[in-house]
Amino acid sequence: MPFQKLRPQVKDILNNEKLSVDHRLSQVCELLQTNIPYYDWVGFYFKNGDKEELKLRSFAGEPTDHDIIPFGKGICGQVALSNKNFVVPDVKAQNNYIACSIYVKAEIVIPLFLNGENIGQIDIDSHTEDPFSHEDELFLEFVNAEVAGILS
Repeated sequence: MPFQKLRPQVKDILNNEKLSVDHRLSQVCELLQTNIPYYDWVGFYFKNGDKEELKLRSFAGEPTDHDIIPFGKGICGQVALSNKNFVVPDVKAQNNYIACSIYVKAEIVIPLFLNGENIGQIDIDSHTEDPFSHEDELFLEFVNAEVAGILS
């Protein structure tokens, strides 16, 4: 697993104050998508103002039609309400799944907290069946904690 190698790279990207926050988020998405073979789409969604919905802010991978996701809808929308990690080994087994691509077989969504409030999430789609482990969860929690540090 390249997670240990990627941790300092994530920090370096996020600490580069010469770049906008959005540019740094996009670079993190690209870093993960290109270095972890089963991360086929990586994106950050954030709460859209006072609305009960998420808005896509940065991503790497195929473009998606799902720029806005209502709270409760799909895996991302469920995490916005539950405040808990959601690992989906097989998206076909989920009734409340929003299909982004016919190639997606698994998904992991980790909430992003700032001062104890769930303000967004990182969303990973994979074309590989059941690829995500506890190490993925821990790594993505680390990424989100680092992102929260540049948003405060």
